[in-house]
Amino acid sequence: MAENRFGCGCTTPPTARDTCCIDTGRIYDSCRDRDCYENVRVTLTDCGNEIISRTGNIRAKDAYIAWTYIGVDPVRFNRGFYTVNIRFFIKITFEACLCGGRSQEFEGIAILEKRVILFGGESNVSVFKSSADLSDYCATPEPICSSKNVPTAIVEVVDPIILASKVREADDGCCCCCCCCDDVPESISTKVNGRLVDGSGRYLTVSLGIFSVVRIVRPAQYLISATE
Repeated sequence: MAENRFGCGCTTPPTARDTCCIDTGRIYDSCRDRDCYENVRVTLTDCGNEIISRTGNIRAKDAYIAWTYIGVDPVRFNRGFYTVNIRFFIKITFEACLCGGRSQEFEGIAILEKRVILFGGESNVSVFKSSADLSDYCATPEPICSSKNVPTAIVEVVDPIILASKVREADDGCCCCCCCCDDVPESISTKVNGRLVDGSGRYLTVSLGIFSVVRIVRPAQYLISATE
């Protein structure tokens, strides 16, 4: 064991140390929330709207986040603070009890919105990074990727918990959601079985619980003591 450069025991600290620079992301601010969204209207397909017009015995079986939009905007008159606008697109599978004891499944999309204000620091530089595109030197535009001084927002979220679902009449005035089928991107609407439409009669609402962590990140460089 004489050739072992790190010593003969696991408790012996190594002696080969060096200082190196790493490029990573620094977390400036973060928040952890438990949100409850009540009476969110669900955009259904043709089949779903036809089913809820004939029965009110419906339960939600499964829900998961199909896609999430994240936008970051600076807060005016509060330098260093940013508004993080989050929109969750939830795909929900329902099961309805029809005449004769038959059951039928159908799908829909619910849209949830969340907004937080976090501190993201200040930076007046633009960041340029080379891309993997090995095109010609004289290509226009040049193969580089640029970004402004807006920080990056990262959202960690688990699949929502279904708390309740209910079929409501068109004139009860319970749902205050103003979203419609046009607000669902085409890439999301293709994930359900059927074409999403806005119903004119009965509609379906759900109550969902979501656990999320939102954080603001900026690139940073640090000198650390490294060991082989």
